[in-house]
Amino acid sequence: MTNPRKCSRRRLIKTAGSAALAAGLAPAVFVPRRANSKAHKTLKILQWNHFVPEFDHWFNNVYVKEWGRSNGTEVIVDNVGMTSLNSRAAAEVAAQNGHDLFMFVSPPPSYEEHVIDHREIYEECERRYGKPVELAMTSTYNPKTGKYYGFSDSYVPDPINYRKDLWDDVGMYPDTWDDVRVGGRKIKQKHGNPVGLGLAPELDTNVFLRSLMAASGSSVQDEAGHVVLNSRQTLEALKFVKALYQEAMTDEVFAWDPSSNNRHMLAGKGSLVLNAISITRTGENQRIPVAKDIWLAKAPQGPVRRIGLPHLMDVYVIWEFAENIEGAKQFLVDYVGHSNEVFRASQFYNFPCFPDMVPDLRTLISSDPQATPADKYAVFDDISSWVTNLGHPGFANAAEDEIFNSWIISTMFTQTAKGTMSPEEALSVGDREARRIFEKWRERGVV
Repeated sequence: MTNPRKCSRRRLIKTAGSAALAAGLAPAVFVPRRANSKAHKTLKILQWNHFVPEFDHWFNNVYVKEWGRSNGTEVIVDNVGMTSLNSRAAAEVAAQNGHDLFMFVSPPPSYEEHVIDHREIYEECERRYGKPVELAMTSTYNPKTGKYYGFSDSYVPDPINYRKDLWDDVGMYPDTWDDVRVGGRKIKQKHGNPVGLGLAPELDTNVFLRSLMAASGSSVQDEAGHVVLNSRQTLEALKFVKALYQEAMTDEVFAWDPSSNNRHMLAGKGSLVLNAISITRTGENQRIPVAKDIWLAKAPQGPVRRIGLPHLMDVYVIWEFAENIEGAKQFLVDYVGHSNEVFRASQFYNFPCFPDMVPDLRTLISSDPQATPADKYAVFDDISSWVTNLGHPGFANAAEDEIFNSWIISTMFTQTAKGTMSPEEALSVGDREARRIFEKWRERGVV
């Protein structure tokens, strides 16, 4: 594998995704095992409780049962809350026993030594279904070791959810981060509805802050994996968030949790959040009156570009200690073949990592009979141009994973917003922690 410091990120992705195919694939590894197989097999899957309950019904009671019958396999699905995924994964690794397929909602490179190389799954999917999006590669591949530590079938965009009636009333549209601050201040002053962007140790806060940083030209690492957090761009982002909090937000953002965005908007309290479409879909499905006024916008434009992290990055891993590794591989390959059903069953929540499998995606999102207006979800027609991975502008890696899940970035911004530290002090502490973590993982040879 080419040294990542000697070639561009795009070239790395091309190399990682195509090397085996260019060399010529051997005959297909995945041979379907049908119901007449004499050996009884079990496949155990753990994944989150989907924010669209109808998806879990389809996956658990329709798709999985049909796949099990076709492959002579009893499939057992365990669903847990999103906040329990990391602790369950740690417990399974400690016990060296658990599920054959384990789903994370953000890249899990810190578990690389405990999982198989998922390369052949990507290769087989590319042979059958076409090329995956760049986001899948940068979220599951380690250019240092040349290993795919996971497999991503889908991702969840993180657009702006905003009250169109309130924004229209102040004559603004949340297109840029400056618009969010100025318009948010005007709405709060006039109507009392605050912006709801978390400043707490939780997922939505991390996604918001990472997206803002990327749009501002700030990042934890550069393309080659060097820590560059302590920069003028990060300092400006810290000052911006402090101003945004003081002008347009309330103290409740310091106690934010993954459901706060939804409650904030559907109760009619907020003017704007960053969130997946669980807010709009819940409003539509439950016929909540305010839902018709909640519209969507792309990730905000920043000083550098329009960009944002996905709300969730669905990444499956197959533990090296899994009892049914071959069955887990087969399941993932077959599952990607049903990406169109996944997209529909999730009500446009799960976007395909193999886009050729949902060729009518733009048509679907441009005319949804459940939405008001019918083209509410058309903001995703160019999603690939404004979504990026954890670790941008480099790859996701174990150091970025630890920083993400130990809330170093959210703590840095929270301390600044509260005034317990100056922006410069908070940045110095955050940078020192980031460098310590990167050094730890470099010593392990995976960064």
